[in-house]
Amino acid sequence: MERNFIAELRHQYKYGGAAVQLIFINVSIFLAIRIIDVFFNLTTANENIFIDNYASHVVGLHTNIIDFSKHPWGLFTSIFTHYSLMHLLFNMVFLYFSGKLFLQLFDKRRLITTYILGGLIGGLFEVLAHSLFPKLQLFDDIVLGASGAIMAIFVAIAFHRPQLKINLFGVIPVRMIVLAVLFILVDLLALDKKDGTAHFAHLGGAVLGVISIQNIQSPKNIVNLSQKLWDTFKTLFQKRSTKFKVTKGGKANERYKTDEEYNIEEKSRQIQVDKILDKISKSGYESLTKKEKKFLFNQSKNG
Repeated sequence: MERNFIAELRHQYKYGGAAVQLIFINVSIFLAIRIIDVFFNLTTANENIFIDNYASHVVGLHTNIIDFSKHPWGLFTSIFTHYSLMHLLFNMVFLYFSGKLFLQLFDKRRLITTYILGGLIGGLFEVLAHSLFPKLQLFDDIVLGASGAIMAIFVAIAFHRPQLKINLFGVIPVRMIVLAVLFILVDLLALDKKDGTAHFAHLGGAVLGVISIQNIQSPKNIVNLSQKLWDTFKTLFQKRSTKFKVTKGGKANERYKTDEEYNIEEKSRQIQVDKILDKISKSGYESLTKKEKKFLFNQSKNG
């Protein structure tokens, strides 16, 4: 049965994977802000009234340290916010392809955590840079966009699998590590330019990306540690879900997994994924058994 437009959107959000879900969130926020801005513009001859006078100050990242201290939440809200259509399109295309590659190596939760941490660290880099460098102090910028967060995802893939190649423009095979280094160099060389790009945020995201794949199985890994802290935080403010439930028809009680059990299973699954990917890099995809192909397909689908 064919799905209508709304049903298709729901289906894509539910089954499209974490990268698609992040894109949905970014696009929804963009549309909401632009639609509100349209109605504000109808009241006067000026353009972008809502965006310039309200939205930017509320959800944007203030680089001036005084303004930042009054709007600290901008560190988080800014990484889901875009005002320019071209800015949104470029970032979402980059997020889609980077996210899909990321989910072939890691799980959904790690993608979301890397996105958020990359955005937060990138934002902190931008604020600190405006506090330290006199030239940047001349401008009280408000930063928006997911570039730093997406850079973290891309760099994490590139440094975790430096041999991995992608087809640039669909034709030219290039190692991701080469592209990642080029992106970093471009931002480094443009740090003194006033070009409307948050280069320090990009570099902050890149730094997080590199750090995020160091000692990746260790509980001290920044992503693993952040996830553990988040789990601990949740247990402090909400009751732990009941571990048992009664099913219909008099069937035996089904036991829910604890956080510890879930984390153990995730680590075991990640180890198996890494082994399969190593086998592909050495002997090619066709060397996999049917069981290994099915396992890899299921992981990509569940991501």
